[in-house]
Order: sequence, then structure tokens, then C-alpha cells
Amino acid sequence: MKNKKLSIRISDADWQQFHEKAEQANMTLTEYITDCCLGKQIVVIDGLDEVIRQQKAIGRNLNQLTTLANMGRVKAVYLQELTDAYISVSSLLSDILKRKRW
Repeated sequence: MKNKKLSIRISDADWQQFHEKAEQANMTLTEYITDCCLGKQIVVIDGLDEVIRQQKAIGRNLNQLTTLANMGRVKAVYLQELTDAYISVSSLLSDILKRKRW
């Protein structure tokens, strides 16, 4: 529960930078400043949303195949397309992580 208020004076430039960094991290200003002050690492990886979307799509496809197989409606499954998609997403994630400096 947040019940304490902290008041500080900072320059307009610093104020703007705090807001921009909080927005980039998809955090509120309070969350961002609190995490920074407590020494928590804030990592922003551009492009990660697309990788997560693709990973979820692959997971849905696997779940659908599993359900159909358990129902006996699918006897043999050709997984090359799904395998190719997984390789592509993994490669994309690897590229994103290589570009990010920790």
C-alpha cells in the first residue's frame, strides 16, 4: 500500500527524461522511479511483443493439434510448418537479445 508522498525538485530536462524512460519501460512514473531508486534492473527489449505474439500462436497450434490427437481425429501430423515457425521465432528472439546490452 502506497501511503507516503515524496516531493523533490528536478530540472525540466530530467522530468522529461523520467517520463520518456518510464513510457519506454511500459511503467508508471512512480513504478519507474521507485525501481530505479531501489536498484532494480529495468530492461526494455524492442521487438519482444512480436516474438511473444508468435510464441503464443505456436502454442495455440500445438494445443489444437494435441486436442485433435486426443480425440482421435488426427492420426499423423506434419509438423514441418510448425517447426519452421518455431525456428524463425527463436532466431528472431536470439537477434533481439544480441542487440540488447545488459
